[in-house]
Parts: sequence; structure tokens; C-alpha cells
Amino acid sequence: QVQLVESGGGLVQAGGSLRLSCAASGLTFSNRVMGWFRQAPGKERESVAAISRTGTNTDYVDSVKGRFTISRDNAKNTVYLQMNSLKPEDTAVYYCAASRVRGYFPNMNEYSYWGQGTQVTVSS
Repeated sequence: QVQLVESGGGLVQAGGSLRLSCAASGLTFSNRVMGWFRQAPGKERESVAAISRTGTNTDYVDSVKGRFTISRDNAKNTVYLQMNSLKPEDTAVYYCAASRVRGYFPNMNEYSYWGQGTQVTVSS
């Protein structure tokens, strides 16, 4: 059974930092592109960042470039999202997801497995 378990969310003041973790089990982690997504109240879920199977390539939505960093440790089956200079508009539930696609960063509907999400709240 595949499980993705996020942790590290919480309440932080604007300008602060948080590090999200997503521990994967039940799949061959090193064969999966991993992504972080977020969904704010009343808004659609959006892609935040993605990382290739080896960690060589990454991709970010424009709104987080220069502030967020995605990384992975294939020995620990874990993907991370370091979030710095947080803004109130970063408030959302953050989800990690795993995809089997190769050679490109997948669309949201190409991610097969999803975690349950972790709440990030940034106060002004």
C-alpha cells in the first residue's frame, strides 16, 4: 500500500520559514517524480514545485521562485520543501504527490499518489 505522509506544517509569521517533509512508502521512490502542491480556501489546487527522480532537475511556480526549494533524499524515501520568506498568500494546505512519468514534469492529473496534506498558515 502506497503512503505519502506530510509533516512540518504550522503557523508562522510573515517572513519566517518552514520545512515540509513527505515520507513515502510502498513504492519505488527513486523511480518517481515528486511534486508539492497547495490549495488555499476557495481556490483550486496549484502546483508549487517538482523534482526529478535523481533530484537533478527542479521546477517551481513563479510565485515561489527564489523563496522555496524542493529537494529529495532517495535513501530516506523523503522529499522536502524548504519555504523561506513566507507570505500570507502562501497560506494553504500543502500536499506531496508521486508520478511515474519520465522525461518531463507531469501535469497535476498525472500524479498517481497523494498525501493527506499539511496546513501552513502565515500570519501578517
